[in-house]
Amino acid sequence: MGPTWLTAFLDLPEQDYEIGRDFWGGVTGHELSAPRGASAEFASFLPPDGDVYLKVQRVAGGRPRIHLDLTVTDPRAAAEVAIAAGGTLLADEGYLVMRSPGGQVFCLVGEGGAKRAAPTQWPAGHSSSVYQVCLDLPAEQYDAEAGFWLTLFGAEQEVLRARPEFSWVRHPRQLALDVLLQATDEAAGEVRCHLDLGTTDRPTEVDRHLGLGATVIGPEEFWTVMRDPVGLIYCITDRNPATGRLVAQSR
Repeated sequence: MGPTWLTAFLDLPEQDYEIGRDFWGGVTGHELSAPRGASAEFASFLPPDGDVYLKVQRVAGGRPRIHLDLTVTDPRAAAEVAIAAGGTLLADEGYLVMRSPGGQVFCLVGEGGAKRAAPTQWPAGHSSSVYQVCLDLPAEQYDAEAGFWLTLFGAEQEVLRARPEFSWVRHPRQLALDVLLQATDEAAGEVRCHLDLGTTDRPTEVDRHLGLGATVIGPEEFWTVMRDPVGLIYCITDRNPATGRLVAQSR
């Protein structure tokens, strides 16, 4: 009874909304839909050849953050599974707003896509795509939180042997976005979520993001940690989003 689609939502306070919206439009290369909602607070980034997997929402206050929408056949039945695994029901808005044991907000919805979008091809000759959400789990939250998401997705855990702090939630079907669990160096704190982009040319893609207004936090083994103009952390990785394989980079 796991999800059939996964969408990431950028939740942006009023003062950050236009900056963050325009930045991620530039990152993806996707057009923005017409606004919708009672206060025109929602919009979607529209892939030219696949279904929506990234949306943006104007929120009343707080910090920019990411929440997840899980498309399920029966949201109420899925909520019962989530609650039994340690989740909390926050609100019923026609869709169900939930919180994981470690504090990650997500929604259970009844509608979603089916076709994963192709990566965007850029004039410099490389491609890129937002292909993954990463849940950052502090040590004291790790076991409960990892178990929660594996249960909710009906998935197996695949640990990266070379870097055991990383593991994938391996769902039986291909979703719009992969899900990665990362054990952070923090002992405690709330669970967070960030986006990962894959690209066939990381240096060129990093430079493109700098031109859009991002900043580099630091390079790692096969990814670069970035900060967008409104403060959201994300990563650009060497993973080819079309094949899922790592790309050898000359640096």
